[in-house]
Amino acid sequence: MFDRILDPTGLSVRPARAAVAARRVPSLAGARVGLLTNTKRNAAQLLAGLGDLLRDRYGAVVAIQRTKPHVAFPVDEPMLREIAAVSDVVITGVGDCGSCSASAAADGIAFERAGIPAAVIVSDAFEVTARAMAGVHGDENFEILLTPHPVAVLNAEQVAERATELLAGVANRVREPAR
Repeated sequence: MFDRILDPTGLSVRPARAAVAARRVPSLAGARVGLLTNTKRNAAQLLAGLGDLLRDRYGAVVAIQRTKPHVAFPVDEPMLREIAAVSDVVITGVGDCGSCSASAAADGIAFERAGIPAAVIVSDAFEVTARAMAGVHGDENFEILLTPHPVAVLNAEQVAERATELLAGVANRVREPAR
């Protein structure tokens, strides 16, 4: 029986830090959105669709879209700083396999610690992996947005439908609760 989860990236060798949640934006109107995709099929399309929906329905602006060089590794410090410098909120994913789900959770936590609210999207088949990595990074209760597995095999219309289904969850994850 396993008594702990190890971070395969080696980045959590440091002592686990306490969970940190960035301050949520009061409104998405005018908010600068950063999109961080991995190399998984349909990830860029799904996040771009969410960016378009955030623009159309909430008045947000996609400020930057970047793709990590490798699906299995968390965002590196230079890319994290580049995205954080021009973003009020970040959407990252899509965790649609074990290693990419783990790294997506690590990415979200890294942005939160940098003061940027993050919405992390993971397919439901890899929820356990993403939550385990969140625990390794000191935030076992980190909120992850789930979408049905798989995402990689969807056609363009289905990707657009998924973006629509995820929209409210993304908005609620990064902004202050309505009063």
